[in-house]
Amino acid sequence: MRLSLYRYDAGAETADGDHVVYDLARGAAAFGAASIDGPALVWQLDADDADTRAAMISRAVELDPSTEWVLRCDRVDFPLGGIAHRHVHPGPGIRYLLRGEIAIETEGRTTVYGRGEAWFESGPEPVLARASAEDETSFVRALVLPAEWAGKRTIRYIEPADESAPKQSASVLLERAIALP
Repeated sequence: MRLSLYRYDAGAETADGDHVVYDLARGAAAFGAASIDGPALVWQLDADDADTRAAMISRAVELDPSTEWVLRCDRVDFPLGGIAHRHVHPGPGIRYLLRGEIAIETEGRTTVYGRGEAWFESGPEPVLARASAEDETSFVRALVLPAEWAGKRTIRYIEPADESAPKQSASVLLERAIALP
C-alpha cells in the first residue's frame, strides 16, 4: 500500500474511498466523498503500484491485512518553542505544516519544515520535534493505525520522564475504519 498526500489549490472533489479530505480554509476534515471549493489536502491509501506523481509526498506503508485498521486525521498545535520529546507512534502518517516552522529529527538527521511543507513519519522510528520559538506552529496529519488504537492517544515517549514535560495539544478531527484489499 501507499499513503499519499495531494494538495489542490482550486478545490477538490472526491468519491467514496479510504481517503481524508481537509478544507484548509475551514480547518475541517471529511472521510470519503467530499467537495471543497477552496484549497484542500487529500490523503489517500492506494495500491503500491498507483500513479502518485502528482502527490506532494507518497510513501510505501506495510499494513498487515489480518489486522483491522483506522485512518485518523488530527491537528497538532505547539506552544511557542514547544518540543515533542523523542517519541514513536503505532502507525505511519504524513504531516502537513499549517503554520510556523518545525525541526524534525529522525533517522540521524534534522530537517526544518516551513508552512505548506509535508513530511512522513514511519511510526516506529523515534522522532524529536522542535517548534518555532517565534511563530505559532501547527500541523494536520493523517495516520494509519491498528484499530486497537481507535480513540486513544498515540504518542509514546522514549524516556518516561518526558511524559510529564509540557505538551503540544492534538485534536482528533475524524477517525474511520478502513478495509485493506
